[in-house]
Amino acid sequence: MILIADSGSTKTAWACVIRDGLTRIDFESLGYNPNYISGDEIRRDILASLPPCFPIDEIREIHFYGAGVTELQYPFMRGVLRKVFPKAEEVFIAMDLLASARALLGREAGFAAILGTGTNTCLYDGEKITMNIDSLGFILGDEGSGGYVGKNLIRDFIRGDQPASIHREVAGLLGKNGDELIDQIYTKPFPNRYCAQFCKYVGDNRHRDPYFRDLLLNSFRDFFTNIVRHYPDYRSYKLNCVGSVGFFYRDLLQVAAEEAGMELGRIIRAPLEDLVKYHLV
Repeated sequence: MILIADSGSTKTAWACVIRDGLTRIDFESLGYNPNYISGDEIRRDILASLPPCFPIDEIREIHFYGAGVTELQYPFMRGVLRKVFPKAEEVFIAMDLLASARALLGREAGFAAILGTGTNTCLYDGEKITMNIDSLGFILGDEGSGGYVGKNLIRDFIRGDQPASIHREVAGLLGKNGDELIDQIYTKPFPNRYCAQFCKYVGDNRHRDPYFRDLLLNSFRDFFTNIVRHYPDYRSYKLNCVGSVGFFYRDLLQVAAEEAGMELGRIIRAPLEDLVKYHLV
């Protein structure tokens, strides 16, 4: 049996399949960014997330794609997964960005992006990533992501850069004062997830008040200005995108893309379905 995993900053989607595609078991677990979680925590959470009677000893092949999983962490993730699935003969590890490129483009070349809790982008030749402009992560970058939108909402709240009525509304939403928010983001685990949870509120209200529309649109503009424009001849590619932020707020993503001279291509919420097809072909 083949086990395929797409692990983002927030959650991991798993699909256990056999080559004929007739048997499939799906489940979810936490996201496993190795920069923020230990091997023992990953192992325990996988085991706790497995469905009842899951065929652990029948897993012979694993394809794990993870957010924050650079080449330096491949041996770490491979070791963790072998402890959980000891009969696996092949354990392939890659960044979640490759999963997105394969899901969006299959074996065709093009441009692929992730706009979810975090951000990532690449050029893809139909098999592997050929160029990647570093998103720099939550602290230094991640423009266009849910974490970036939430971070900017919190920044505007603390600095008072919101209309009075919205400031009062956001105060109730956040439930913390400026000092408490800074402490939350700078000292507590998973600040990217904390900030990203407020992106939905911004997106849901984008048609109600220009403040929310501009906050989201400017986040996408920053994505193109600070990341996408660094790719040579980027206007010659379509923007293919995976992730809830790009999927649900496609209307404003398209505005920013057109301003940047780029056409939208495939926009999907999650890569797992297309990733399974890629590995079964």
